[in-house]
Parts: sequence; structure tokens; C-alpha cells
Amino acid sequence: MNASTANQTIPTVKLLIDGKFVESTTTQWRDVVNPATQEVLARVPFATPAEIDAAVASGKEAFKTWKKTPIGTRARIFLKLQQLIRENMGELAALLTAEQGKTLPDAEGDVFRGLEVVEHAASIGNLQLGELANNVAGGVDTYTILQPLGVCAGITPFNFPAMIPLWMFPMAIATGNTFVLKPSEQDPMVTMRLCELAMEAGIPAGVLNVIHGGEDAVNAICDHKDIKAVSFVGSTKVGTHVYNRATLAGKRAQCMMGAKNHAIVMPDANKEQTLNAIAGAAFGAAGQRCMALPVVMLVGETQKWIPELIAKAQTLKVNAGTEKGTDVGPVISCAALARVEGLIERGIADGAKLELDGRKPNVPGFEKGNFVGPTIFSGVKPGMAVYDQEIFGPVLALVAATT
Repeated sequence: MNASTANQTIPTVKLLIDGKFVESTTTQWRDVVNPATQEVLARVPFATPAEIDAAVASGKEAFKTWKKTPIGTRARIFLKLQQLIRENMGELAALLTAEQGKTLPDAEGDVFRGLEVVEHAASIGNLQLGELANNVAGGVDTYTILQPLGVCAGITPFNFPAMIPLWMFPMAIATGNTFVLKPSEQDPMVTMRLCELAMEAGIPAGVLNVIHGGEDAVNAICDHKDIKAVSFVGSTKVGTHVYNRATLAGKRAQCMMGAKNHAIVMPDANKEQTLNAIAGAAFGAAGQRCMALPVVMLVGETQKWIPELIAKAQTLKVNAGTEKGTDVGPVISCAALARVEGLIERGIADGAKLELDGRKPNVPGFEKGNFVGPTIFSGVKPGMAVYDQEIFGPVLALVAATT
């Protein structure tokens, strides 16, 4: 983290408060770094308590009128936003790849999956219908009315910096709530560009606000009395903290946390399809997907497929996400790289067999990048680090079925 006296020629990421993109007054900053080159792309502020309060207050004030805005008016904003996202798809993907590292096709997919929710928000009218039931008892009718809650908040992760924010704020806003978004401090630039497009589409001042920061900002969101609901995507550790803290403060909370996916390969599986699927799921996006595949259980004859799986993994191209034909880009940060390499070392120490070592791959022109290639262990058992932990890197643990 840098002091406010750091190089002012590097662009700064702004806050969005009450319809204005404003410079933070904080003294705490973090560099946004290209994981393939270590180039500093921008500096992101850790918002002050006063700035966080201002963002929430803006949302609270805007809610007074936004909740009364006709559904059709709200929906038309998202019709415009989906058009703007389509028109700027190339720019958004390039920005995402620069700060997150995933390949350009993956980055376009990231944006597109969020775009689908924007399109869904544009058809919010039917989803806002209530219900009426006549004569549920003698002389008794029942009806339900859907009403917005107020100020909602979203805390989003580094691995899908376009998709997951677009899963959150469009639906909350289309249903009449206002929103405070805290994107990942590691790659907030594409998120901010999407918010610029959202404002251009016609979201009124105060309806969408953006703050930046780390643990203090997360705790402020959980504790703030004027925030009525919190949505989170990220690690199990942080998500558990957010859920407990937010619900204790009386908020609604939904927390999507770290996944640990397993595949079981049966002897009658189609070999080529299975090998392709495992390679894509385990190593695509450098394993930095919630639906990545870190553990595969091989049953019966499929235990003989290991050499072919290794050969398949060796065909994957490790390079910067901007380079054509890249299959595996860098992991998000130097710290993430060190963690993945540390887990590989622990796997060896635990007695697993390192079938394919992806450490220190040769990537000409990107020698400073946070690269680790496809890595495969066999002979893995529960209790080993490579089996139990959320690896979040291109490391695959193969388990032989014993029954």
C-alpha cells in the first residue's frame, strides 16, 4: 500500500458518490498491477469512513424517489445499459485482461455472463408481479406485494470483476433498491467502466454508488445501520465473516463462498471428452474460477489415463492473456503465485506424486509475470494440503478410488 505522495502520473480509480466520480481524500492506496507484466495500471483508494458514510447516505436519500419510480422507467435504463455493454465489449474485455490476467476470450465471456443478467433486469416487470389468492378461508383473501428494501450492498471478488458486479447491482436497482458496490481492490478498473456505462444509461444520482477498500470497508458495510442487505462472493473465510457480522447487525445476507469441486470419472466415460473437460475445468483461467476443478477421483480403468491427461495438459499454452492462442494466463498477484507454489511444495512434502510440475514456466517477453503452468499430482489422499485447501490455481489432485 502506498502513501498519498506516490507517483501522481499513475491514474487513480475514483469513488462514485451521489452520481459523481470523485477523488478520494484517503492516505491509503493500493496499486492495480498487470499480473503478466507487473506494470502499475492505476492506484485504488481505500475509502475513508466519511466517504463510505456519504455513499450510503446518498443511496438512502435516492431511495425515497427511486422506490416510487415506475417499473417501466427502471427497465428502460437496463435496455440502454445492455446496448452500451455490447457496443463497448472489446474495450471492457481488454481492460479486464490487463488488470486480471485472463485471456481475451475468457474476458469477453466474463462480460457476457454479466450482460445476460442486465438483459434479465430489463424484463423486470413480470418478475415484480405479486399474488392474489381468493377464499383461502371463509371470507378471507390473501395477497402479496413485492417491495424494495432500501440501500443494498455488494462485495465482489477479483476473479470475475465484470460478471459478478453485473449479477448484483442491476437486479437490485431494477427492483427499486439503491446500491453501494465494493469491487475487488485488486482489479476495480473494468467494474468502474461498467459503472460509467450504467450512469450513461440513465441511472439517477445516488442510486448506484461505489466505494473501494479492504477489510475496513467490508466491516463498514456489514455494520452500517442504513444498509439493509448484503451480497458477497469470495473466499470461505471472508464470506463466513461477512455473513455472521451482517446478520448480527440485522441485515439480510447472501454469501457465495469458496467452492471445492470434485469430479468422479467412471470406467464407461468417453475418454477424449473427459480428458478435454478435465483439462479445461482444472486449468482454464489459471484455475481461478469458483467452478474450477482441483480434485478428480479416478475409478477403475480410468486410473490408467494419467499419462494421457498429462500429455493433454502439456499442450496448453501458458502466456499473457493478450497473446493469441493462450490457454493459461497468470494468477492475479505475486502473493497468489507464492501461495500456489507453496501448496505444490506441501503436496510433495505430504507424499503425493508430482506428475507434472508447472512452476516457473518459460514465458518469453513476460518474465516478470505471475505464471504457473498446469500442475498434476497423483496418489493424493484426504488430509493432504492439495486435497483439502481452496487452491485457486492450476493445480489438479488425482485420487484413486479404493472401492
